[in-house]
Amino acid sequence: MFTKPADRRASRPARRRALPLVPLTAVALAGTLGLTACGSGSAGSGGRTKVVAGFYPMAWLAQKIGGDHVKVQTLTKPGAEPHDLELTPRQIADVGSADLTLYVKGVQPAVDDAVAKRAKGKSFDAVSAVKTLPARDLGEEGEGHHTDYDPHVWVDPGRMAAIAKGVGDHLAKADSRNAADYRTRTDALVKQLNDLDTAFQTGLKTCKRKTVVTSHAAFGYLADHYGLTQVPIAGVDPNAEPSPKRLAQLADEVRKTGATTVFTETLVSPKVAQTLAREAGVKTAVLDPVEGVKPGSSDDYLSVLRRDLDILRPALECS
Repeated sequence: MFTKPADRRASRPARRRALPLVPLTAVALAGTLGLTACGSGSAGSGGRTKVVAGFYPMAWLAQKIGGDHVKVQTLTKPGAEPHDLELTPRQIADVGSADLTLYVKGVQPAVDDAVAKRAKGKSFDAVSAVKTLPARDLGEEGEGHHTDYDPHVWVDPGRMAAIAKGVGDHLAKADSRNAADYRTRTDALVKQLNDLDTAFQTGLKTCKRKTVVTSHAAFGYLADHYGLTQVPIAGVDPNAEPSPKRLAQLADEVRKTGATTVFTETLVSPKVAQTLAREAGVKTAVLDPVEGVKPGSSDDYLSVLRRDLDILRPALECS
């Protein structure tokens, strides 16, 4: 009989807190800072194109494609869960003053709002570059969607290649002087992503099992691309709390599918997934949705997904 598991958010701040009231003088200062730092080669960017990224995958693309021509600022701190982000007045001003803001609409509502108000015509939404999948709504406590699609588009390297092309095009438009370099670097990165896509296709082509049980519905695009079935504990929102009834149903489903592993994540508390694994009599392993790289890590998007592939293959008994 399931009881409600301990808080799975691992001391993270509550979702979607109201921003504190800011004195008018602070708002005025933020607006002034935004006005004095606009345009390519703006103040503090050393003559480079100023790019603001919502969180790690978009920052990684900007740096790989932009190279020394760009100065990249990431709104989400390294190692922090991006879904929880609230913006400071300074960060909102940075979105307004950037030459280009890169984001994934639906992941970070605060960033979506800042872009809509401050960065129209100077932004790129990764979702616009790919065909989306519907959001998984499990009807659980705390689950709230801001879109009717699943926003985790970057987890599939095939789709990430299309997103990379969009980033390259927008950088070339924002900084036409270096357009040729952006296109060259984009082509090189797209080749790396296509090679990784091929590795996933080959590595997951012949597997005894096809069911991937995950902490939250972050791997829908990867599952869709490579012929797998994702069974998420929580929906698109990692903070949603599954009920004891939902966990009992999941345990039955794990047993019926013959899944051997419940996958936890790097930036989300593993407690609920561990509870499910114990009840179903299976093991756990870490599958990384590449939402952030922890400080001091030598990992990047490519190495994290390669490791995910290495973890998936034995769990799914792939030959």
